[in-house]
Amino acid sequence: MDKLSPQQRHNNMAAIRSKDTKPELIVRKGLWRRGFRYRLNHKRLPGHPDLVLRKYRTCIFVNGCFWHGHHVTIAADDSEVLNSPCCKIPHTNRQFWLAKISRNQHRDIDEQQQLARMGWHCITVWECELKPKLREQTLDSLAYTLNHIFLQNHEFRYSEEVLLPNGMDVAAERKERN
Repeated sequence: MDKLSPQQRHNNMAAIRSKDTKPELIVRKGLWRRGFRYRLNHKRLPGHPDLVLRKYRTCIFVNGCFWHGHHVTIAADDSEVLNSPCCKIPHTNRQFWLAKISRNQHRDIDEQQQLARMGWHCITVWECELKPKLREQTLDSLAYTLNHIFLQNHEFRYSEEVLLPNGMDVAAERKERN
């Protein structure tokens, strides 16, 4: 039994935004501080990713744990549901929520596969990963992943021919140490 009246519940659900959510703003500010530049909600890409970094050919989706069923396993016949610590399926109108979250999960997979076929990398940041205790670690990990993608895409290779500032090459310095 729902504690709110149908009108109150409707008003609560209508107030939930799909753009400029708090988790999305946290990721945007964290990436901007780290020197990454991006575009928001690119209309021409499948799924309208929250952040698009063209230089890195990467799309970032900032997902709410409840709406996208983070770590929730739904059986094909909706008979068994395994909840996660960050996402609990409501007991009221349960079949509706199971169907909605299942559709969202399948749509997310399809959109990310389309983006991968187009040559884009996809990163999903979950709302629970942006809690204050994990926030900086998550943003640092995201920055590390983006830099790794950039290096991989541009095929930077380190060679033995790299010159050090004093004119010695790396191979010569190794020989001197041994």
